[in-house]
Amino acid sequence: MSNHDVARIGHDPDALESFYLDHVEEIERFVARRVSDPYLAADLTGDVFLAAIDAAGHYRSRRGVPRAWLFGIARNVIHNEFRRAGRERDAVRRVQGRAFLDEDDLSRMQERIDAEAVARELFRALGDLPDSEREALELHAIDELSPREVGEALGISPVTARVRLHRARRALRQTLEDETSTPTIRSMEA
Repeated sequence: MSNHDVARIGHDPDALESFYLDHVEEIERFVARRVSDPYLAADLTGDVFLAAIDAAGHYRSRRGVPRAWLFGIARNVIHNEFRRAGRERDAVRRVQGRAFLDEDDLSRMQERIDAEAVARELFRALGDLPDSEREALELHAIDELSPREVGEALGISPVTARVRLHRARRALRQTLEDETSTPTIRSMEA
């Protein structure tokens, strides 16, 4: 899909279908790495595409490629969900959201969540990084966005994205070195 076609997804069902099919698996993986409830993952995946439809008229190709734009939307949708007070939303989702998933959908989403279990563990380990550096590293290393696309998705310059990636890698390298050297030191002391 060309950059020009993205603006059409808000009013052209064929353009929307093509865009959805091109990106739904990547977005499902992105969401499944961040949540473990298959119903919530399905809801958030749908919310990402609904937000993309709403934002399509404002898409500007000079600000980034469609893929990076969609990952930026996905990031915002997930952050909004995590910030939102949950009781009322949880009650509505339990009553309405689960009715929309049949057994095959639920099984497929559970398989996707299980497949991303290692990635969720990595995210927990990345928790010590500042949010800005962690988000940049996730988009680059896991979602395979280029540093330029990372900048576009986060709304920062490519140079700032590269600096954040460098800092995140350096901090993770140091953490891994510290973790691997600790048992060696302990065995020497014993």
